[in-house]
Amino acid sequence: MRPPVIETIKIENYRVLQDVEINKLQPFTVLVGPNGSGKSTLFDVFAFMETCFTRGVRTAWDRRGGAAQLRSRGSTKPVAVQISYREEPSSNLLTYRLELDEERGRPYVSKELLRWRQPGKGQGRPTHILDFTNGSGYVANEETGEKTQETLDGTDQLAVNALGRFRSHPRVAALRRFISGWYLSYLSVAEERQSPGAGPQERLSQSGDNVSNVLQYLKENDPERLRQVIKALTETVPALESVDYKTSPDGRLVLFIKDAPFEDAVLADNASDGTLKLLSYLTLLSDPNPAPFIGIEEPENHLYTTVLRSLAEQCRQSSEQSQVLVTTHSHDFVNACRPEEVIALYRDASGYTRVVRPNKISLVMDMMNQGALLGTLWQEQYFEELPAPAMPVSGIEEGE
Repeated sequence: MRPPVIETIKIENYRVLQDVEINKLQPFTVLVGPNGSGKSTLFDVFAFMETCFTRGVRTAWDRRGGAAQLRSRGSTKPVAVQISYREEPSSNLLTYRLELDEERGRPYVSKELLRWRQPGKGQGRPTHILDFTNGSGYVANEETGEKTQETLDGTDQLAVNALGRFRSHPRVAALRRFISGWYLSYLSVAEERQSPGAGPQERLSQSGDNVSNVLQYLKENDPERLRQVIKALTETVPALESVDYKTSPDGRLVLFIKDAPFEDAVLADNASDGTLKLLSYLTLLSDPNPAPFIGIEEPENHLYTTVLRSLAEQCRQSSEQSQVLVTTHSHDFVNACRPEEVIALYRDASGYTRVVRPNKISLVMDMMNQGALLGTLWQEQYFEELPAPAMPVSGIEEGE
């Protein structure tokens, strides 16, 4: 059974995302747009939510400079994030809303609610499972509807985190597990080159500094998956023959990469940045028990353009088990995407982000039907919904 899929996200007063709502999110979603359009900010919204659930509201708030840096300019209203999702494709829609404000430099949860349309209730009014304001509220029995009043220890705590630890609130518990399990990737080639302490680790860290440990885990526990990762890597990087690790006398794991023409492998320090980063992405995306939500920011960095199409396809395949969100500046990556998978962000005259869906632009769809590629149309500014000059046929890349 696949994890929940977020269908709609609504963001209010979060930096340049003053009032943004995105509907019909896909299992594989790609964000594009010029520098400063809000892509990284939208990506950070997911990281912010994950940090709220795993490390606390205060940590997530303070890391971003508090209200002075986090709240949209000129706004005095709470920062709000709302997601609507289904636990299973055929299950009823659930909506979770979190509102945060600040008093005397300290964040507090001004509003938190979880609602759904119960099975068998048709299209009636949604029922609140959980509804808290300033640390006090109620949680409802999902079968009987009976409400229990509760008060949290502090106003900077999440009711979902506190009540989601009890089996008596299965929807609340499922939401807590869902958001706490999100993975936001910030892969760093410099950290991937490090030699960590020996010991198998099942999941890749956000920075990728434990890739050798994950390879050790795969070699000992899932050699077939390791073979698939190396096969995919060698197919993408033809000169590559093998990837392995060794344990140094002081207990560190040392990653070795061997090119086919040469007899000896070389240390990861001497391998290309692109090879190391691609190895990390393939390791992440091939996980048979992946995080329910995976975010990848600008995967094109250090990668050659010909690699990006296959990486996009790998992301789409992985989205059958996880929801995958990617931000990119690369039209080559977007060329491998479908119109419904792409969301373009732009700043309007007020300075705040607006959302453009290329699959809703008739000109874009007409040109794709004639053989144009999606990334090329974005590069030529056909997503901006402004009158564009006629594009000569020679300026359009033909699909293969």
